[in-house]
Amino acid sequence: MELKYEFYILADKAKVWNALVSPEGTKSAFFGCVIRSSFKEGEPLAYVGPGVDGDETVHVYGTVLACEPQQKLSFLEHPGPSYNEKHAELESRVTVTLETVGSCTKLALINDNFTPGHPSIERAEQAWWMVLSSIKTFAETGKTLDFGW
Repeated sequence: MELKYEFYILADKAKVWNALVSPEGTKSAFFGCVIRSSFKEGEPLAYVGPGVDGDETVHVYGTVLACEPQQKLSFLEHPGPSYNEKHAELESRVTVTLETVGSCTKLALINDNFTPGHPSIERAEQAWWMVLSSIKTFAETGKTLDFGW
């Protein structure tokens, strides 16, 4: 299974990158979570925010595979421990690339290499549309989308 998305964003790569990795950007796009990482290859990465375990719920965690600021972020991810007791056995890869296209930035995201039988594929397929729409809106306007939750 491979999930692929492409968005064209009326903002430069620096603004889009900021929406992907800064606390204010990730809070707006990733349902109130911040990304915690050094963004160095082989180092841990986690999306942490409000959830079933309180304000420090780990929603997704993993390992940085590659990070080239304003170009590419790739990481292996696992669902947070509160989502599945076998979370460490469940894995997929997320790769985001940014490319300048005229006055826009093309954001391409591929979520692939899912562990066979991964129970979060359908949730990821639906959530990426919301997350990427939020990144686009935040990078273009500085505003957050309200999904009514």
